Amino acid sequence: MERLSVHEYFRLAETMRPMELVYGVVREPPAPRYGHQSIVTRLAALLFAHVEEHHLGRLCVSPVDVVLDEHAALVVQPDVIFVSNERLAIVRDRIWGPPDLVVEVLSPRTAARDRTTKLEWYRRYGVREGWLVDYRNTCVEVVDLQSVTAPRLFAGTEPMRSAVLPDWKVPADHVFG
Repeated sequence: MERLSVHEYFRLAETMRPMELVYGVVREPPAPRYGHQSIVTRLAALLFAHVEEHHLGRLCVSPVDVVLDEHAALVVQPDVIFVSNERLAIVRDRIWGPPDLVVEVLSPRTAARDRTTKLEWYRRYGVREGWLVDYRNTCVEVVDLQSVTAPRLFAGTEPMRSAVLPDWKVPADHVFG
């Protein structure tokens, strides 16, 4: 299996398919299912409105490359990414460093990897907060990646809270429609 550097990976043809570079190895899973993308779209719209209203930074949806470790050739594509105004310098042609917030919408085939491997990468490389959106159980886990506190679980009409997004009080069920 051929290993690529980050710069070799970036010379590949641009695509809307999800791709990641995992320690030099290109990983190209199938496109997400409709239910997954529907949640990504709904949540991105809610987050975008909040971020714009409060002038908090920049929000983007996948596929966009997030370079967590250039030397180790680790590039991921979280479902939704937020970078605060204070850290906008990492947003260039790609995101060169850890975003403040990453959101992963869990799919049956990706849930285990998102909950373990990817969450650990986000923690190790300095992402502040991660959201795991479980559309099968209609709940959102908010994980403070800078501490060892237990994740906070939000469901139903309970307003979600975020250490990264001031005044974020959207009920969890709004994410699911």
